Parts: sequence; C-alpha cells; structure tokens
Amino acid sequence: MPQWMKTYVRVVEAVNYRVGRFAMYLLFVMMAILLWSSASKVVHLPANWTLEMAQFTLVAYYLLGAPYSFQLGTNVRMDLLYARLNLRAQALWDVFTVFALLFYLGVMLYGAVESTVYSFEVGERSPTAWRPYLWPIKVIICSSFVLMILQALVHLFRDFAVLRGEEI
Repeated sequence: MPQWMKTYVRVVEAVNYRVGRFAMYLLFVMMAILLWSSASKVVHLPANWTLEMAQFTLVAYYLLGAPYSFQLGTNVRMDLLYARLNLRAQALWDVFTVFALLFYLGVMLYGAVESTVYSFEVGERSPTAWRPYLWPIKVIICSSFVLMILQALVHLFRDFAVLRGEEI
C-alpha cells in the first residue's frame, strides 16, 4: 500500500484512540452530574441544569466514542453469515458496507453542519429553564461525524490492503 495511506491510517487511528480514551471518562462526568442532581434534591436545592447537562454529556460520550469503538472492532455486526466467510470475502463485504456507511455518515454530517450553522446564526438555545446555547453540543456532533468518516476510510483502506494480499 502507498506510504500516504499507511500514514493516514496511523494518524487517524492515533487521533481516534486519544479522543475515544477521553470520551470514556465522560461517563464519570455524567455520573457526577447525576449524583449532584440527586444530592441537591435531598437538600431541597434542585439544580435545573443537571438533567440537560447529563444528556449533553451522554451524547458526547456516545458519539465521540463511536470511532474508537469502530477502530477496535467492538461495533455491532450481524455475524450470522459474515463469520463463516474467509478473510478475503469479509473484506469484499466490508468494502460494500463501508460505502453504505460513508453515504449515511455524509448525509448525517450534512444535516449536522446545517443545524450547527443555524445554531450559530440565531444563537439557538434550549427551550428549558436553564436555556443553554446549543452550538457547543452541535459542534461535538459534527466533529464526531467527521472522526467517524475518517475511521470508516481507515477501515476501507485496510480492506483494500487485505484484497491485495497486503497489510497496513
């Protein structure tokens, strides 16, 4: 495989590894927020920001962890027939499914970018009592789709290498 492809794979996987490892700790942040929510209700000082902040943290945890999960191969896959295929046939099937994934992620990224731009333009806020700006979570969503597309391309390059009888 070309050197640029190997470098791309190495760089993207290093970035997604670090982002994914960071995202793992967001679960603890979310637990701390929910613990604070419970504790503040006990002392009759409920915080109106906790539920929404926990939801934002969960979105970041889930979406920023997705490329890392894909990198590790821990994503959900229907192995009914796939597991019975040889490595080359699996790579051929993966090439087809990665193109479908890239199309899906492209559509999702397009919608996310449109929504984020709108959020910046109008200063969009959540319609709750806390009323946080929505652009920060929307930027995280867009970033996670970009990272997922980059990781899907890594997967595609690895499949092409398998089909050529090489390894990256």
